Order: sequence, then structure tokens, then C-alpha cells
Amino acid sequence: MVPKKYIPRSVSFEVVRLLRKERIRREISLNRLAEKAGLSRSMVSYVERGMRNPTLDTLLRIAEALDLDLWKLIKRASTRRSAKVF
Repeated sequence: MVPKKYIPRSVSFEVVRLLRKERIRREISLNRLAEKAGLSRSMVSYVERGMRNPTLDTLLRIAEALDLDLWKLIKRASTRRSAKVF
């Protein structure tokens, strides 16, 4: 279970996990995604590996590059995480 004070961070991690899962499912390379999102390859890699905390703008760019609705991902991520909060 995740303590309540960590909910925003865990939601962010879950959103990133969902974005990465979708990128891999679609067989899109990091280079291609970075190009489409207007980000560096290293930034996308750092975000996916949890080495950087992405800004809302960064998440939005990645989601749009994958043709995904970021707000739906956030809702899905928060729903998943809230079930495990004590």
C-alpha cells in the first residue's frame, strides 16, 4: 500500500509506466517517440526509467506523440493507485 503523501508521485510513475507500455506495444523506438514529442531521446529514456520526474508538459508531449489522452491515463493511473492506498 502507498501512504497518502506519496499518491501524486505514484500516479506519475503509473502514468509513465502506462506510456512506456503503450510505446512498446506499438513497437515505437525511443528515438521515434522523442522525435515526435519534440524531446531528446535521453529525456524520454530518463523519464521511462524513473530517473527524471517529468513535467506536465513533458507527459503531454509524450502522450500526444502516442495519440493518447493524458487525462484518461491520469484517471486510470490514479484509480489503480487509490485502490492500494491506506
